Amino acid sequence: MGYTETLLANGERVVRRAHQHWFVLVWNARYSVLAIILAIVGLVLKVAVGNPGGFLDTLMSALGWIVLILLVGGVLWFAWGLLRYRNEEYVITSRRIIHAEGVINKRATDSSLEKINDAILTESLFGRMFGFGDLDVLTASESGIERLRMLKDAKTFKKAMLESKHELEIEITRPTMPPASSAPAASTPAADWPTEPQGGGNADEISASLERLAGMRDKGLITQAEYDAKKQELLDRL
Repeated sequence: MGYTETLLANGERVVRRAHQHWFVLVWNARYSVLAIILAIVGLVLKVAVGNPGGFLDTLMSALGWIVLILLVGGVLWFAWGLLRYRNEEYVITSRRIIHAEGVINKRATDSSLEKINDAILTESLFGRMFGFGDLDVLTASESGIERLRMLKDAKTFKKAMLESKHELEIEITRPTMPPASSAPAASTPAADWPTEPQGGGNADEISASLERLAGMRDKGLITQAEYDAKKQELLDRL
């Protein structure tokens, strides 16, 4: 089980995971790569010179220690950068976006999908060629913007985020089903139906009632059959 899984609430599930592009790993490890390259160059030079004796022999001995330090230090620093890269991830769940990072000391920030107002995707020509982009998530929280830089496959990540937000909104607005009983009951209480026009009503009043009925049907508050029956009843009043 990963660190992100320990942050999930009951009923919350992971929808998508993403990391930054591997270009980020290369850039962050540039000094360790440079140290390894210098160590290789120093090693080649030491082998080429051999044991000349005298002062050069002392110099080559010192060069050997420098090569060893650069090589070991470069490899260890690169390994540390790789661990940091693998432990930093962006996760979309059924309720929020989580940004987790850290190898030893963990840090996690999250933004509720409900508070997301918009998402701005920026893909340069270079980014489209290599499959990464920048995603700015605008939220109603105090921080305002969650910046996801050089995100791998950012376009797909944005689509998954918006789809999860839409599913959460449907789940929140879905009416709670009444407890089962032996007596049949309508799916929507009569008090919640649109007010019927008095005295038959004119065309404008009936049209407004039909629009409210259609809205209730689209939200799942009434069934199609109930909508059709009530629609016909209103039309008969014309």
